[in-house]
Amino acid sequence: MPSADRLAGQASAPLRPVRLGTFDAVLEHGPDGVIHVRTSQTLPPYYDKLSEPLEHWTKVAPDRVFLGQREAAGNWRTLTYAQTLAHVKRVGAALLRRGLSAERPIAIISGNDIEHALLALAAMHFGIPYAPISPAYSLMSSDFGKLRAILKLLTPGMVFANDGLPFARALYETVPDDIELVVTRNPLGDRPVTMFDDLLGDEDTAGVAAAQAKVTPDSIAKFLFTSGSTGTPKAVINTHRMLLSNQAMLAAGFAFVADEPPVVVDWLPWSHTFGSNHNFNMVLVNGGSLYIDDGNPTPPGAPKTARNLREIAPTIYFNVPKGYEALIPHFRADAELRRNFFSRLKVLFYAGAGLNQNTWNELNEIAVETIGERIIFLSSLGSTETAPLALACCWDSGRPGNIGLPAPGVELKLVPNEGKLEARLRGPHITPGYWRQDELTRAAFDEDGFYKLGDALKFADPNDASKGLLFDGRIAEDFKLSTGTWTSVGPLRARFIDHFAPYVRDVVFAGPDRDDLAVLVFPDIEACRKLCSLGADTTPAALVEHSIVREKFLALLHALHGLSPGTSTRINRALLLAEPPSMDKGEMTDKGSINQRAVLTNRAALVDELYASPLSSRIIGIEESA
Repeated sequence: MPSADRLAGQASAPLRPVRLGTFDAVLEHGPDGVIHVRTSQTLPPYYDKLSEPLEHWTKVAPDRVFLGQREAAGNWRTLTYAQTLAHVKRVGAALLRRGLSAERPIAIISGNDIEHALLALAAMHFGIPYAPISPAYSLMSSDFGKLRAILKLLTPGMVFANDGLPFARALYETVPDDIELVVTRNPLGDRPVTMFDDLLGDEDTAGVAAAQAKVTPDSIAKFLFTSGSTGTPKAVINTHRMLLSNQAMLAAGFAFVADEPPVVVDWLPWSHTFGSNHNFNMVLVNGGSLYIDDGNPTPPGAPKTARNLREIAPTIYFNVPKGYEALIPHFRADAELRRNFFSRLKVLFYAGAGLNQNTWNELNEIAVETIGERIIFLSSLGSTETAPLALACCWDSGRPGNIGLPAPGVELKLVPNEGKLEARLRGPHITPGYWRQDELTRAAFDEDGFYKLGDALKFADPNDASKGLLFDGRIAEDFKLSTGTWTSVGPLRARFIDHFAPYVRDVVFAGPDRDDLAVLVFPDIEACRKLCSLGADTTPAALVEHSIVREKFLALLHALHGLSPGTSTRINRALLLAEPPSMDKGEMTDKGSINQRAVLTNRAALVDELYASPLSSRIIGIEESA
């Protein structure tokens, strides 16, 4: 952790220049405390359909690398814009011959790779919706419940997996025999399968041109599934207008993407809006180069990301907070990695969760030590239903957490709700609804056509709206104690994880209708092993009972307790969980988000143990020091 002197040095270090847009807040106060917020800037023009930027950059920069992917031998396989468009037209012709449509779309169940990109681009190019589905539903689930429900809702005419071997069980158990299967390698032995290369047949010039002409801004480009944190995933309709207006919104804040083609090294999954709509489309619309990162924020994945960043220098870097945390040891240990990573980097962007202050400070320190400059941190707020960017912070906020102001073209309505301001959104980037789920669609919008985001927001400075907004929790997660006092889970969770860093992966708050707060803690197993100087053979069950771990958590709990003046923020007891959250039971989404309610329901006996008197030996509580 940086010392006080080093933090002071960071603050005085210059910020690397980067061209950003300006958002000027305009507020209108309505009846019943409702506040409408927008920016005075207007939304710039944007493409009508996603085929247009690919064709534009093929003409302007045909030999520029568009997609790169590391092969098994270690070299980079790349496709230029011209090569990509040629493949897209040939794959598109094959798709059109199959009569695929919104009623029989394409389902992609494997992760990011070039074949996935080509199939997706071809589908969108010629008016065939597709649905990228999280690989976790096939590879990490034991019952395939969510995958089965998704395929039943979609009724796909084609299912693609890049490798038949790891996906074999999921394909056999969930995909009916009359649906065409396509794989890149390792076909299933006893079931007909089309090889991806067979889709690269003859181009049908007249047919693809006619199909492309029928695509409009309101045509469905894809279905993206919500993470399912509140139940079975919903199929969010994504139109061409949504996706391309959102890129204009993004460029209005991050103006530098138009100055030079962005170079991006990215692992974020295309089954989620951050990786696909935000990042992939930003590269495509601005004629950039996307190098697919085969790593991720896990102990085996982080070294792969470090290797890729040692070779490819990004101009903007996207990650979730845990991804940044996982990279810090690699930056510390590898001077070549640091120099290459920061060599032309303009922006560090985070989303998906709150970035803790320690990580912000450490990355600033590493940047200043490496290049003598700080790199600006930026963030935004949105959802699958908003394509995703709705609010964006396009200035140096000085600390993590500021999500900025509505982008041009976005109307934000803040509605009073139990002492908070509930966010609702309207604009061309908002989904028309959920596929084949009309009741859910009606429930998602208010009487004025605003999408109900479900998040609460608050002004960073109540007296100056230009300072931006802060996330103030999920409305559905907040609860009352028996005293009638509301507990705001979102900010409290972020504070807890930041205070206990790096020893906590996530935390669940118990307390509805109880006298006080207690928590179920999912510890960071690797960090706890390091704390105890133990090896990988030490089980999670042994770690959560280890005296050094318990003493550390007790000390941190005491410190947090002293900083919490009221019952709605003061945590008295904690229970460390050896068993990770279950995706099949709905406790965790495929992107790692915790469903607080599901954990509390599934582990009700542990909640009772938290509140039992006297304390069980497993509970870490303030009472232990009495």
